[in-house]
Amino acid sequence: MSLFFTDEQKDRLRDLGASSEELTKSFSSAAERDEVFLSRQKSLASLIRKKLDKAFLTGGRPAAELLRESLASLLASLGLTEVSTPIIMSRARLVKMGLEDDPLLTEQVFWIDPKRCLRPMLAPHLYEYMLDIQKLRRDKTFGIFEIGPCFRKESQGARHAGEFTMLNLVEVNVPLERRQARLEEFIGLIAERANLKDWRLEIVESTVYGQTVDLVDGNGLELASCSMGPHPLDKAWGFAGTWIGLGLGLERLAMSLAGSDRLSPVGRGFGRLLGLPLSL
Repeated sequence: MSLFFTDEQKDRLRDLGASSEELTKSFSSAAERDEVFLSRQKSLASLIRKKLDKAFLTGGRPAAELLRESLASLLASLGLTEVSTPIIMSRARLVKMGLEDDPLLTEQVFWIDPKRCLRPMLAPHLYEYMLDIQKLRRDKTFGIFEIGPCFRKESQGARHAGEFTMLNLVEVNVPLERRQARLEEFIGLIAERANLKDWRLEIVESTVYGQTVDLVDGNGLELASCSMGPHPLDKAWGFAGTWIGLGLGLERLAMSLAGSDRLSPVGRGFGRLLGLPLSL
């Protein structure tokens, strides 16, 4: 009878960076399995110590922060202007996004009081900017973006987190016939800058935006969701015009680039440095 690593052993080896192939190895006895586990645990921990030693000599930054800096530079070079909006969001703005029509999203919101919450998305605040800037730019094309933390009461496993970093961009007054091509242009440039090799676009249904175009990696992990207007949501904001929008999760992208199936090594938290566990 073949034996496999216990769940506890798998979790420990996975945390130390063992490959999925290693975790599925079979053994002829418990003694053989435990001997291999202890040996591999030791070798992986030794490798991590060397990486940490190097980091303390040369410095280092979290993967999501490096992506933030790189993608912000890219978007600015394309003529988009970065904005910085409050982390606290009014309930009224979420209502304009159809919050009350989506009980699941309502339950995911971290409410401060009945009228305010920690923002679960960036789009409502970008809508405010779209309205103000359009008055100045009229029929001229303009683009804005924001990169910052969002908060949701997530309970869907290793690929979700209560606090995460979103990149949202919007370009307004894009010619109607150019919207799809322009969206795909942005996606291609972002994928290239991030060095994302294996990706594709999928059409999906969103509870907020209706039909969207999603960027997914080679394993089917959703990295970004894109939409375009005119859109039914525009009416609640009093906005009229064409636009394209993209929302990208930076930790999701970092997780994909690292070839990981868990968000925790690249997300905000404790017990790790540059994605490496400190419990050795």
